[in-house]
Amino acid sequence: MGRRKAVVASALSPWLISMVLMVAQAEDPYLFFTWNVTYGTRSPLAVPQQVILINGQFPGPNLNTTTNNNIVLNVFNNLDEPSGIQQRKNSWHDGTPGTMCPIQPGTNFTYRFQVKDQIGSFHYYPTLGFQKAAGGFGGLRVNSRLLIPVPFADPEDDYTVLIGDWYSKSHVELRKQLDNGVPLGKPNGVLINGKQGKVGDDSEEPLFVMKPGKTYRYRICNVGLKNSLNFRIQGHNMKLVEIEGSHTQQAMYESLDIHLGQCYSVLVTADQEPRDYYMVASTRFTKYHSQATGRIRYTNGKGKASPILPLAPTSWAWSLNQFRTFRWNLTASAARPNPQGSYKYGQINIIRTIKLANTNGYVNGKLRYAINGASYVDPTTPLKLAEYYNIASKVFKYDTIADEPNPDLEKTQKINLGPVVLNATFRNFVEIIFENHEKSVQSWHLNGYSFFPVAIEVGQWSPEKRKNYNLLDTVSRYTIQVYPKSWAAILLTFDNAGMWQIRSESLERAYLGQQLYVSVLSPERSLRDEYNMPEWALVCGLVKGMPKPEPYTI
Repeated sequence: MGRRKAVVASALSPWLISMVLMVAQAEDPYLFFTWNVTYGTRSPLAVPQQVILINGQFPGPNLNTTTNNNIVLNVFNNLDEPSGIQQRKNSWHDGTPGTMCPIQPGTNFTYRFQVKDQIGSFHYYPTLGFQKAAGGFGGLRVNSRLLIPVPFADPEDDYTVLIGDWYSKSHVELRKQLDNGVPLGKPNGVLINGKQGKVGDDSEEPLFVMKPGKTYRYRICNVGLKNSLNFRIQGHNMKLVEIEGSHTQQAMYESLDIHLGQCYSVLVTADQEPRDYYMVASTRFTKYHSQATGRIRYTNGKGKASPILPLAPTSWAWSLNQFRTFRWNLTASAARPNPQGSYKYGQINIIRTIKLANTNGYVNGKLRYAINGASYVDPTTPLKLAEYYNIASKVFKYDTIADEPNPDLEKTQKINLGPVVLNATFRNFVEIIFENHEKSVQSWHLNGYSFFPVAIEVGQWSPEKRKNYNLLDTVSRYTIQVYPKSWAAILLTFDNAGMWQIRSESLERAYLGQQLYVSVLSPERSLRDEYNMPEWALVCGLVKGMPKPEPYTI
């Protein structure tokens, strides 16, 4: 995605859409979008700075779709840098540097994908060169088909709330700072839909309007760079109904901790005195406090918003306990007519356990972040292309890290640089343990899949901990947080062939190496398992000019 003011011509990064998608299929409706990606000047923190605009908007426009719609998205890169999308059976355009080439300056690229068997709340953002720190992000909603019942009444309206921390430095400056091995430090503020807000400024326009007595859906996504945030609405409770594409058991919350990369969907009823109210998003688990506010206005309301804001919780134990209250709605249908609970994940035997520990240290005097002692570096040829063209050995090695970290890793603090690719067996049911030995909260994302986070606990994981797993109704999702000195366990089936990224949702950590890829190859090389490389796919690096391999067959 985009970057800032560099004068040197470079490419626009691919966009990542946090959901599972497929190549476009002819039998379902098509939606066509055009994005013109440019730089522009905005003042998110009251200081003018260059940001990335999509069709002149910061944040970018909402993509509003319905299950199984085919999306044709034409992206014109008018930045001075190169500028993805998570897909089912199709990692070719997954939007990461490991799967596709960047969109070069002054060119365009057309994504073609299907929001197959998905519903819910998601977001998109740029993935190269720290461009997300300049914007280029936006909301994506996938509505249920009319024939699939939704476990709540249609809301009066549907609102997207993008919350996140923000730096006043340009993304180019931030990137240079990291390239020099210097950590970024604390962000300069927090934004709600690109604005910081100002308590007590009654000239401020509302972000949203509600009619008294009506119920509204708010889709809240943390698109920030560094911090978990707590979200709350002055004077109103929120009924949680969906997390990252899964219907939840419905419960009321005064506030929600939303970690990096996560999206929550709530219903809010306008049942208070008709006047203005503040939404609040504030930092969690930090020594500093930073917040953003945004107004909600009742129609015909005459009262001003109270300057007394609701407070956030103070401990991460509260956050852990809140996570444990989230439950999958087993009787609700998601994208298909069958109930969500018809998939009995807790009854499947685990074939492989992978333990991933986040670490950090210095290499040649520069800060690096790592997983099991390996710090990822992008090769010039995307991993997926190298694998497809049968030149993987010239670009990367498989399984450069073991399935569990060296027990002396923290003592030695040794970090190796290079591409990191785990080899996974197609359709194996696996257990992944994220171990956090640090004092800060981590957030992890897996492309191409949703998974079942069956436990988060303090301390170190051992096989005996499996007796505490929720094997019935944990919420299927695609991100998971790990609290300080704690671990999280997820279960999933590697049934989506392709090259898929596991990464820290902290942009600083991912940029400095805290990511890896999982290669999931179908032994049949069949179109039932993975689509062929599209004719319109970009090529670069060592495969440029090479003849394409024989296509997959049915």
